Amino acid sequence: MKPLLAALKRIRKPAVYTGHQRCRSSCASSGLLTLPVRDEALIVGSSRELVQRLGSQVEVRTGFITKEEEGAFLGELEPGLKKKRYEFDHWDDAIHGYRETERARWGSKCEEVLNRVRSVAFPEGSPLLGPVHILDLDKTGYIKPHIDSVKFCGSTIAGLSLLSDSIMRLVKEDATNEWLDLLLPRCSLYILRDQARFNFTHQILKDDESVFNGQRVPRLRRISPFNTKEPAQL
Repeated sequence: MKPLLAALKRIRKPAVYTGHQRCRSSCASSGLLTLPVRDEALIVGSSRELVQRLGSQVEVRTGFITKEEEGAFLGELEPGLKKKRYEFDHWDDAIHGYRETERARWGSKCEEVLNRVRSVAFPEGSPLLGPVHILDLDKTGYIKPHIDSVKFCGSTIAGLSLLSDSIMRLVKEDATNEWLDLLLPRCSLYILRDQARFNFTHQILKDDESVFNGQRVPRLRRISPFNTKEPAQL
């Protein structure tokens, strides 16, 4: 996190930004270095109106898990992931350089984190779609712009960012001049809801394109466990 903190101090003030501070509920006890920045350093967009309009549907929470908790996920996931090879094509051409798996059963430390994710991302009692999905992106991997299927992916997605900082870009499907960039620091949680899910493409930028508000953000290998809620009428 230290290089990212130093980089953020050099970032110019964004032209547009959200106007309130995000609650970082887990930072105080996490032992992580937290980002002493406002939301405008995490989400920037093509217009103030767009950022405000999607403000309730796009969320980034820094320092959501500790390094110890990240290590617990890696301890559970690495043995299975090492048996797979990185794929450089995808059935719908959406992902390049990835491994993926699903997991329904977790150890107590990981299950505690996942319960915390569910409590902040989904209404109480929400039916979730299947087990937790895990996407492992190689350092050279990336996610191309795409819109997920409502049938398979649900109306809300919540994912953790392990091992690397990254940039997620949202672009309006029928108006490509409307966009948001989300800075996803290592150990953060991101949440996308409703129109941000299905009216905007989303992507994880490749390393050589990973620039946030004019500042280079190196992309390393990235593992993201994520869960989704059953679709609602949009």
